[in-house]
Amino acid sequence: MSKNKVSPHAIVLEIGSRFKTARLNANLSQQSLAKEAGISLKAVKNNELGKSTLLSAISVLVALNITDQLNFFLPAQSLSPIQLLKLQGKERQRASGRTKNQQSEQGEDQW
Repeated sequence: MSKNKVSPHAIVLEIGSRFKTARLNANLSQQSLAKEAGISLKAVKNNELGKSTLLSAISVLVALNITDQLNFFLPAQSLSPIQLLKLQGKERQRASGRTKNQQSEQGEDQW
């Protein structure tokens, strides 16, 4: 997949294609993967078409024994040192939505 801006639709089609390739590399039929993953045959087919639910996609990853690939897809996120200082050991529960700079710029635009 290239680094150029691509549509979400193109991305899900590519992910579906990669699921299919992983299944074929494991030498599994859609039916046997569905049984192994504990999901329906239709869910496996939808997964390969890029129309999967997150739960069925994760079930397929587990069944194919490729959950380690999730670290490449979505690495674990950590808080920045500045955020840690602001929180003083507390766990962040929600996002503010805007930064102070964005709020002040919006306030200037209103007047």
